Amino acid sequence: MASFGWKRKIGEKVSKATSQQFEAEAADDKDVADDDDANWVHAAKRRKEILLEDCVKKSKELKDEGANLAENRRYREALRKWDEALQLTPEDATLYEMKSQVLMSLHEMFPAVHAAEMAVQRNPRSWDAWQTLGRAQLGLGEIALAIRSFQVSLHIFPMNPEVWKEDLSWARKLQEQQKATKTESVQALARGKELAQESIPDYDFESDEIVAVCAAIAEKEKALSTAKTVVIVSASGTVETVTEQDNCPATPDETLFIRAR
Repeated sequence: MASFGWKRKIGEKVSKATSQQFEAEAADDKDVADDDDANWVHAAKRRKEILLEDCVKKSKELKDEGANLAENRRYREALRKWDEALQLTPEDATLYEMKSQVLMSLHEMFPAVHAAEMAVQRNPRSWDAWQTLGRAQLGLGEIALAIRSFQVSLHIFPMNPEVWKEDLSWARKLQEQQKATKTESVQALARGKELAQESIPDYDFESDEIVAVCAAIAEKEKALSTAKTVVIVSASGTVETVTEQDNCPATPDETLFIRAR
């Protein structure tokens, strides 16, 4: 009869060398997994970089197409190209600055100011964005704001003769004219008030002339009140006007049937 014995636990006879080999293989597998994770992250970053490069490239193509259209005065088409480019590169300040210029050419001043403000927000160091903003503000009649924008543009690029000789000098000239116009308006208003006050004479109602005039008017009214006028219509349709005196009234005959005063 075969003897029966207890089963040994699994791994009880595993040698030390086998254990070390297993640990080495597990470490290799872990390194491979780590490498796979690193490769995946690197691949994702690379794909993102490629996508951004493609967006920038496509945006530049659209920007150039819009510039060509704007040079040919096809402003609406240029705006559509630049709007597509902004969908790809929304932080491109140059696109907003170019949009502002075209909108000014279309006499759409409020959108032009908005586009120029977006350009300045995205690139506060852009002197041409500040210059365009000043021109758009000048188109709205905001002379003080335009002067400030031109000054910022010159602060960034002090040697720009265009801003010095054209934009800033013109804006200051308009400001002087505006001040002169306001001064003339104030003076004209003051003169009008003075004339209105002078047109009302200061009568002396107790003077001899006024008293004599009032007496003459009273005598005339008294003479008119003593005479009475009567309109008489006869039966045959004849109309007759009779003036009666207080001391000798006129008595109509029996043929009268209508009497009106």
